[in-house]
Amino acid sequence: MTTDDGAGPTLTTGERDTQLDERLGKELDAFNAAATGAADWGGFSVKVSDRAGELVGGLSAWTWGGLCGIELLWVREDSRQGGWGSRLLRAAEDEARRRGCDRVAVSSYTFQAPGFYERHGYAETGRALGIPGGHADVHLFKRLTGEHQG
Repeated sequence: MTTDDGAGPTLTTGERDTQLDERLGKELDAFNAAATGAADWGGFSVKVSDRAGELVGGLSAWTWGGLCGIELLWVREDSRQGGWGSRLLRAAEDEARRRGCDRVAVSSYTFQAPGFYERHGYAETGRALGIPGGHADVHLFKRLTGEHQG
């Protein structure tokens, strides 16, 4: 849907626009760097594959100004009791330290894994309510300083 009053900018609503997402990301990164003095944004991933090359699990994260943010962590259902989630998380924390981070933030829906993160030393810092099914988005935080590396 497009709204154009003929006298100025045009407002358009539509399906997700990946080019717009990329531009917004660049603009916000520049704004955030100017506001904080930290322009060292980066990203990384950790991946586990089985002998057949099939994905067992993985994690994606970003780093910025000494903070690591875990975006996604998933382990295939038949491998969830094998410790792969813990290994992925430890590998990500090690990589975050290698990149100069001393803290990690993550969020997890109440029906996902907030308890998993708490068992790994993360503390709840807040919740966003209103997730479908009566759930919440749990925000968690962990300091990496003073911990064993590797």
